[in-house]
Amino acid sequence: LVVHDLGRRGYAEVLELQRDLCRQRLAGEISEDILLLVEHPPVITLGRGTRPGSLPLSQAELEERGVEVFEVERGGDVTFHGPGQLVGYPILDLRGHREDLHWYLRQLEVALIGALEKLGIEAGVNPGLTGVWTGGRKIASIGIHVKQWVTFHGFALNVHTDLSYFDLIVPCGIKDVIMTSVSRELGGSGSDALWEDARGAVVAELAGQFGLQPTQDPVLRYSSISK
Repeated sequence: LVVHDLGRRGYAEVLELQRDLCRQRLAGEISEDILLLVEHPPVITLGRGTRPGSLPLSQAELEERGVEVFEVERGGDVTFHGPGQLVGYPILDLRGHREDLHWYLRQLEVALIGALEKLGIEAGVNPGLTGVWTGGRKIASIGIHVKQWVTFHGFALNVHTDLSYFDLIVPCGIKDVIMTSVSRELGGSGSDALWEDARGAVVAELAGQFGLQPTQDPVLRYSSISK
């Protein structure tokens, strides 16, 4: 699992990167499974399952608050990405693992649950809903897209995210959902150490769930984007 840390990048740039990597994987130009890790500036994304009531404010009102809005091909409803949130985009060829989308979703959930356990947070799933929860609060969201069994889009783990942004939407279309973060659950503030601990735990658990060995690559050699 070749891991690329992109730092803080705009959503549009990384969306195009995902699409390009998916295309290259399908064309046989890339043979490795890839994990992109990134922080985004404030952005709201609308999945294919977004309902009208999930976005109470207009796009213009959101942009006035410094929040971009994108309609994307992933499944699911509306979600928020922003600073302090660890976003992961696995570019995996499921033909080398298991051609089963429900299995893939469950693998992502189990990996995040395992990572949170390493951080001292007991987490689990909420029956009938996608994502990861702790104490009835949602701590990680998942939304994927698969093209000919190659995955993109992925997951978002709130590490020390400003949770007030979620008040602008109905997160994942779930009314009255309470969002939380790793720092809030641990009773502390965000720190570089907490970020690195979360990143390390997520990478290790995700690689393990797919039987892969993680390797770090600081240069994204498949694209003009580099660290």
